[in-house]
Amino acid sequence: MTERLEGETGLARAVELLRAGELVAIPTETVYGLAADVTNGEAVAGIFEAKGRPRFNPLICHLASLEAADQVGVIEGAARRLAQAFWPGPLTLVVPLRAEAGLSPLVTAGLDSVALRVPALPLAHALLEAFGGPVAAPSANPSGKISPSTAAHVAQALTGRIAAVLDGGPAEVGVESTIVECSGDAPRLLRPGGLPVEALEAALGAPLNRTAPVNDTEPSAPGQLSSHYAPGKPVRLNVTEPPEGAIFLAFGPGYPQADANLSQAGDLREAAANLFAMLHRLDALPGEEICVAPIPQQGLGLAINDRLTRAAAPRG
Repeated sequence: MTERLEGETGLARAVELLRAGELVAIPTETVYGLAADVTNGEAVAGIFEAKGRPRFNPLICHLASLEAADQVGVIEGAARRLAQAFWPGPLTLVVPLRAEAGLSPLVTAGLDSVALRVPALPLAHALLEAFGGPVAAPSANPSGKISPSTAAHVAQALTGRIAAVLDGGPAEVGVESTIVECSGDAPRLLRPGGLPVEALEAALGAPLNRTAPVNDTEPSAPGQLSSHYAPGKPVRLNVTEPPEGAIFLAFGPGYPQADANLSQAGDLREAAANLFAMLHRLDALPGEEICVAPIPQQGLGLAINDRLTRAAAPRG
């Protein structure tokens, strides 16, 4: 039975369960994550089992502060500038792993780098502070499916597979964190996300390598699989006139025939926050496929288009 947790009592219960090696879905400002103690190999293995996630796909460690992250990874140079500028927030940094960090090797998929994030949502911060250590927390959904932006999405997909869901309300950002690799010679974008790339480049004073990689066998961070974030129905992109029988997800004004609109005003922040919730809703409607209107390839549009491209990719 999966418990539904709320408030201070729910927070205390979530911490108790995590310490006991259980899996708990927790809210963040991006999406809900499926959390486990990073030092408990059995608990981390449970994440992969509950999600049906391939074990070669590494996990993100969530921590309460930059100081806590320093104990797990080597955060220097560009990584430190970005951490100081954007943590807490929707940014994940891939940095060299400290040998003494004590993480289960499953967290990093055996790599010598680790993905770190300090979430901004106060409830997530309070949980991490109370737990007293990092947790691994990929999105709390079956692997490859639509990410959860509400506790109800988690419950619908994972009830019976996990111990509890801590309800923190709808996710404000609505898409996963931006991931930047800082373990090589120069910072590189691995996944666009809730922090616009333009803000990162402004903080660095230099352009990022924006060629986010696709890797279906040896990813260096989450979000690199070609097919991901997928509803049950096929997805078709850049559609302005959907065919008969299709479900239409619009963006901006001028689409009175749409079944849903990510943002009638053409606001990319609103669109990102609505993306996964609308895909969940539209996937339940009768129709042969989901057609999506064009989204500008700038700001949070990079993250939205990344998720939609992977949702529309051929499925193995």
